[in-house]
Amino acid sequence: MKILTAQQMRELDRLTVERCGISYATLMETAGSRVVEAIIEKYGPVEGKHIAVFCGKGNNGGDGAVVARLLWLKGAARVTVWMFGRIEEMRGEARDNMEAVDRLNFAWSRSSSSGVIGLAQISEEAQASLDFHADLLVDALLGTGVTRPAEGLYAKAIQTLNTVRRIHRVPVVAIDIPSGLSSDSAYPDGPHVIADLTVSFTAPKIGNLLAPACEANGELVIVAIGSPEEIIQEAGSLLQSVDEGLVAHWLHKSGRTPHAHKNAVGDVLLIAGSRGKTGAAALSSETILRAGAGLVTVATSKSAQALLVTQARPEVMTEALAETYDGAISQEAVKQALQLAQKKTVIALGPGLSSSDESTRAFVRELVEQRAIAFSGPMVIDADGLNALAPWPEGLKGSDELPIILTPHPGEMARLIGKQNTEVQTDRIGIAREFATKHHVIVVLKGSRSLIAAPDGEVYVNPTGNAGMATAGSGDVLTGLIAGLLAQSPDDALDATITGVYLHGLAGDIAASKLGMRSMIASDIIANLSEAILQIGGEDEKGKPSAITEI
Repeated sequence: MKILTAQQMRELDRLTVERCGISYATLMETAGSRVVEAIIEKYGPVEGKHIAVFCGKGNNGGDGAVVARLLWLKGAARVTVWMFGRIEEMRGEARDNMEAVDRLNFAWSRSSSSGVIGLAQISEEAQASLDFHADLLVDALLGTGVTRPAEGLYAKAIQTLNTVRRIHRVPVVAIDIPSGLSSDSAYPDGPHVIADLTVSFTAPKIGNLLAPACEANGELVIVAIGSPEEIIQEAGSLLQSVDEGLVAHWLHKSGRTPHAHKNAVGDVLLIAGSRGKTGAAALSSETILRAGAGLVTVATSKSAQALLVTQARPEVMTEALAETYDGAISQEAVKQALQLAQKKTVIALGPGLSSSDESTRAFVRELVEQRAIAFSGPMVIDADGLNALAPWPEGLKGSDELPIILTPHPGEMARLIGKQNTEVQTDRIGIAREFATKHHVIVVLKGSRSLIAAPDGEVYVNPTGNAGMATAGSGDVLTGLIAGLLAQSPDDALDATITGVYLHGLAGDIAASKLGMRSMIASDIIANLSEAILQIGGEDEKGKPSAITEI
């Protein structure tokens, strides 16, 4: 699903009107209708409920007016519209819809005390005395057009919404994006609404999906209001949200055939571990198998091998490599590692490797640079593998034939490019995209809402995962998961990587739902991986032999 900027969304609406003959008034009416449907879906019928709608004087306020009218038509006992501004200041369809609310209010206030829509041209003084006894609050104050921090009356309105939500436990529904957030930024700049449900139109915006701004959205629902898919694709966005359908499609496409055997579903060489850091190799190797790869061999330092055998799954094979005095893999092991790589499907490099010794760093650099001598598949590099390559060698590039997948957290990314961690965090999309395109690699920039940047400049935002995954070994599990999926379909490096990141987060979400985030450990992610795959329909009858029926 494409992620759009505010400007792209405006252009999309214009093209929809011009090409499809759908008026702006129809788009606004449809948008309001979809918000009401989402409210009823989440909170149940509105009959008998008291609902307050906070409206600004722009198009978001016009959407709010439609929502208010439709909620009243659905039977809400009382719908109060608080107008922050004057109707005379509104334009076009927004003004038309607010005037319609005003006319309804006049007619009903004379004939009945029930079902009233009250319209308040609210002043700063009046706001302080608002008494909310509402079952639901609707935020239609600012929408996607915000270009500067909310201030004045709008800032106080936002504060009121948040206060009522917090103190009186009244849920807040935001239209398109919580007011005060920028559509085009992941970082809130000033006061903003904290919503329980956000209903966004046509496509999500950056402020809907990227942390920390996305934390204010609550549950995010994307609704169609009339723009055809082909026009959405024309918007020119290079940013997409990963959805379950994409992942399920790839899993089905790469699934086992009835005659599959272990060599047919991939053979992974995992180069990982060192003395005192064998756990990373054990976690990663088990995940490779759980992801569906047929075989995995862990190549580790000689003194780490014996302990690894006791920690790893019995299905895992091991090989000992030449080591340094401190028990890490040494530069002398390059030739042996290249020999082991022959006929392997995927190489995964880095978990628990150690990068403090120059000999180990040299091993990593030489192996990556010389991999094409013996190996013609994808390589996943993580953890100490990345640290050993920092700063990234200028001439080192991946290719479509020899894909390189990097999985740095922000600190590792900063070391690769010679910047500070804070610089990476403030421009995650730009930095991931620039590195991926410059070096023709796939970059998984980990964190809340991990990013997958492709060599062509496309960036994918992963929606799964939680803070409980901030635990030792979680990254090693991700490395193994990506490598294991790649082994089954090495020609689909980008899709396998996206699928791995999504499943990793989903397995973590399932684990958190059972254990809570505080008590989670990396092994819990592995334990729930199969459930994650089954949950999105990643298994079918493809690998089951045909039944024999006797007639």
